[in-house]
Formats: sequence, structure tokens, C-alpha cells
Amino acid sequence: MLQPRINTSLRTLSYPSSTPTSLLAVALTRLTLATPALAAANHPRHTRPASHASQGRANKAAPGPGKRLGAKKADSELVVPGNIIFRQRGTHWFPGENCGMGRDHTIFALERGFVRYYRDPEKHPKRKYIGVVFERGWGLPRARGECRRRRVGMDVRVMENGEPADRASLEAERGQGEILEMAVRKGATDDKRMAAVQAVPMEQTAVTLRKGYMYRESNWSIGRSAERAGVKVRVYNPKDRFLAWRKTNIRKARNAERRGLRRK
Repeated sequence: MLQPRINTSLRTLSYPSSTPTSLLAVALTRLTLATPALAAANHPRHTRPASHASQGRANKAAPGPGKRLGAKKADSELVVPGNIIFRQRGTHWFPGENCGMGRDHTIFALERGFVRYYRDPEKHPKRKYIGVVFERGWGLPRARGECRRRRVGMDVRVMENGEPADRASLEAERGQGEILEMAVRKGATDDKRMAAVQAVPMEQTAVTLRKGYMYRESNWSIGRSAERAGVKVRVYNPKDRFLAWRKTNIRKARNAERRGLRRK
């Protein structure tokens, strides 16, 4: 609004006049009053651009790569311990016999065998299970009352008719052999000590059926074997640092020897 007035006053300067001094004074006065307005008009203005999201679905971002979920081993397929059978998010399938589940719900094999996908209504009416059997013809779930099959590193063989020949004597001989070996390992070269070891009575090393279905001697009886054999050991003194130093050096030398054999 001030620009036309300024132009008008300046135009009047170009025309001749009888009173040039008065016209020049008026023009300078108007120019002084219009200077702040001219400065504001000529100053560059900042324009804010339109807002727009730079991430996310606004720019039609493509979905991430697939997670490769699903079955990795089919039914009746051979697996070994550690093989991944099924990858999932959540527990759509549960681990059955001879299978485990990781923290990301991955089901993997614990034994060598063949994969089985099955349901067990007696265990849970709605869950689906994945298991591993040792033979291709075996199925899951097991019948009620059927024993669980486990791989214990032993072959199944039919025993001959009759009891095995004198099991107690065999176990007693095994116990004597262990005592003799322990005496030799302790450095017992004395003839009297060796004779005492060989003269251990049979009834002292008798074995019985213990937990885990094992025929073995009780722990306390094994611990007293050296005492029965007359083996004397040095009483351990925790303040004897020289003995501890010697044992440490012997252990380090033995480990160094083992490492050297491994490199060869």
C-alpha cells in the first residue's frame, strides 16, 4: 500500500516545479516514513514445506523377508540328535517322545530315529505332538501300560535258559580287581599290602540291586575298600602349600603332555 505513494512522490521530482525545495523535502519525509515498510517487504520470507512421513507404511514399505517357518522333516524321515523338525511361532505342535522344544518353540530331535506326527487324546485332547521312534515300523502314541522305549546303548538279546554262572562270584572278582588297581595306582609295591588286597573276603565285596537297576557295591563300602586292603594315605593338610604347589606342577605337566600328543 505504501509503494504507489512512494512512486508518486518520486515521479513528482522528475517534473519541473516552481518550488523544488519544498517538493524535495516532502519526498524525503515520505521516504523516511516508508523505509521500515520497504525493508519488511523486501526481506525473504521462510515458507514451511508440507509435512510427510518418511518411514513406515506411508511410503508403501515392503514386508520383511520370510522366517522360513513350518515342517523341516516329513513323517517317517530319518533324523539324528539335534535335527530341527518343525519351526513355529507359538506352540502349534508340542514335543513328544524323544523330542525337545527350544525357547523359540522350535522342535528338534533328541535321539536318532524316525519322525512321527500324532495326537494323544489320553494325554491332551486337543494338542498335536511330534515324536521320534527308533524303528520305522513303530507308531505313536503308545498304548496304555506299554513300557517306554529308550536308547541306552545296549543290544536286545534273549537270555538262555537258566541263571548266569555264579553272578555273585563274578561281581566279587570285579570288586577285588578294582581294589588291586587302586592299590597299584597309589604306589603300593609292598608285598604284604598286595597280599592283603588279594586276600579280601568275597562277602565283603558282595553287590546288590540298587537304584537305577544296577548291581553294584554301595558307596560307603567302596569308600572303605582302601581301609580293608590296608592302604595308608597321607592325611591332607590344607596349610601344606608345598604339597599343593607340587600337585599343581604335576597337573600342568600332564596337561602339557596331553596337548602335545593332540597336536601330533
